[in-house]
Amino acid sequence: MKTTKAPRTIFACQECGNQSSKWLGRCPECGNWNSYVEEQVRAEPTTRPTGGRRVAVSSAQPMPLASVRFAQSNRLRLAMRELNEVLGGGIVPGSLVLVGGDPGIGKSTLLLQLASEVAGIYGPVLYVSGEESVQQLKLRAQRLGIDGDRLMVLAENDLDSIIGQLESSRPMMAVIDSIQTVFLGGVTSAPGSVSQVRECAGQLMLLAKSSQIPIFLVGHVNKEGAIAGPRVLEHIVDTVLYLEGERHHTFRILRSQKNRFGSTDEIGVFEMRDSGMHEVTDPSRAFLQDRSLSEVGNVVHVALEGTRPLLVELQSLTTPSRFGAPRRSVNGIDLNRLHMLVAVLERRARLDLGQDDVFVNAAGGVRLSEPASDLAVALAIASNKRNRAAGADMVAIGE
Repeated sequence: MKTTKAPRTIFACQECGNQSSKWLGRCPECGNWNSYVEEQVRAEPTTRPTGGRRVAVSSAQPMPLASVRFAQSNRLRLAMRELNEVLGGGIVPGSLVLVGGDPGIGKSTLLLQLASEVAGIYGPVLYVSGEESVQQLKLRAQRLGIDGDRLMVLAENDLDSIIGQLESSRPMMAVIDSIQTVFLGGVTSAPGSVSQVRECAGQLMLLAKSSQIPIFLVGHVNKEGAIAGPRVLEHIVDTVLYLEGERHHTFRILRSQKNRFGSTDEIGVFEMRDSGMHEVTDPSRAFLQDRSLSEVGNVVHVALEGTRPLLVELQSLTTPSRFGAPRRSVNGIDLNRLHMLVAVLERRARLDLGQDDVFVNAAGGVRLSEPASDLAVALAIASNKRNRAAGADMVAIGE
């Protein structure tokens, strides 16, 4: 005999998905403040014990691993070489790919161009938007110079309807923009909530594996730069890509944080123009062009991004402080590391920086996290403080 439980109210952390029976000001799992929101858990029918046990029946049958056939030629190889390398050699059929990045960084633009390319080479592609109407998608496509009969667009938020369209049309690839705007009717919480994101991602994963349709999901990010929603979302998908860069700069770097079908050491470099994303085949030349490397306070550093070395210009400025506490400001490097380097320069190089404001910038919107940039930062600061150019033919690398 089946009975139905009454709906249950829980509180879930919007950052990590941790659940609690009561509201908490600070999440004990991830440490974020004011991240708990109220959600209704759908009622599940239950069966009273009958002395027996239920056995799940599946149509899938086990098979020897040696008999599984997969050729690299099955991948959808792309003309966009940068994206092709980041994905590990092309798009794997049946994969679920999550693409995250700051608002306005170019995620939708890149995926619309990708959808157009796959449609032109392999066959129909379905682009689903939960944020724009089909007319707005058309305007964006016209700006990017995209048009074609095999690129289908759909403005829909109901995931059941989206799945129905995918099962009936069977496209070569699908894009859903974004995972935070779609919802399942059986889940009572609002779109973008922890429960909705988890359940929607799970349903899309099942569809991708059963139909062999590669699906790309756009994911919003929170203020810390991590993809919004439960952490389980990144565990469900096969690949996690992050599009990085400063909105006021034209260069974008696509990184792979997770890839079940390839290496995570590759990066892709793009330049955002009015006509969309364009590949940058020689990033070092692009980052250094029109730069005055012989200026005081400028030093070139070699940054290893994945397996690709990049030449990046580090710029420094020191000025006497007009306030009681000198300012330390950075763009593209870690502020705590700058504090340490300033202390080292004062102690070991006898540079009097205690009353100076110190500013350091990585040109081109590049973000440096490796400690090998320490030497270049220190030389840039010393160059500006002593008003002596480091030299246009010098490259610095060292911790």
